Amino acid sequence: MADTKTFRLMLLILGLVFAFLYIPISVLVGLSFNEGGLPTAWTGFSVKWYGSLLEDSDILKAAGNTLIVAVFSTMLSTILGTLLAVGVEIRRRNGKWLETVIFAPMIIPDIVLAIALLSMFSLLNVKMGLHTITVSHVVFNLAFVCAVVRARLKSFDWSIVEASADLGASTVTTLYRVVIPVLMPAIIAGGLLAFTLSVDEFIIAFFTAGAGRSSITLPMQIFAMIRFGVTPEINALATIVISVSVVALALSQRLNKGGLPGQ
Repeated sequence: MADTKTFRLMLLILGLVFAFLYIPISVLVGLSFNEGGLPTAWTGFSVKWYGSLLEDSDILKAAGNTLIVAVFSTMLSTILGTLLAVGVEIRRRNGKWLETVIFAPMIIPDIVLAIALLSMFSLLNVKMGLHTITVSHVVFNLAFVCAVVRARLKSFDWSIVEASADLGASTVTTLYRVVIPVLMPAIIAGGLLAFTLSVDEFIIAFFTAGAGRSSITLPMQIFAMIRFGVTPEINALATIVISVSVVALALSQRLNKGGLPGQ
């Protein structure tokens, strides 16, 4: 009887937690299909607000900028993060110190990292734009990619690398013909995670975008729109961003069967 009560209590707590997390998101998604323009009164089902997004040049420009930054930052952070993960795993003697340095951007508050990047670009007198946002996102995403790939490396059989060397393969050949194919699911998962983080990231992009509207990303555009109140267009735009993030994260979780280093 006690076990039954404990189980029911755990289910109740779990239900409350999920309700706390997902009811606001469900309300946002539901109101994005509200025919009326008022965010608090349901007047009927409609998809017209999604169509209106296609007619807004500012939103389309911001969406294009977001995709440019996300694609290039994902490519760079995936390549660098994978190589970094392999290098750290090989250098196991200094692994703990290297992990501390590599994974610091994951735990440093975004605002601190954003200010540091802004200070660096200002010190180097770099004109800011999409390129500085991309570089900043690489710095932020690289640690996440490295973490995902390293989780895969924890179960990697290094004897196949030794066998490849015994058969006369060079280090580069072994890397591309043996190591990378085995790590590919984790590499793709890390890339999808980096893409999701880049699409959603606001604070770092806001600090490193520079002046003007030419480098505004989608989260920055949403922030600019919401200052005048929540509208159905914002709900529709947020729903699209949520959908892209959920799909990318689901694919990442499906491909990556491991966890973070140390798990």
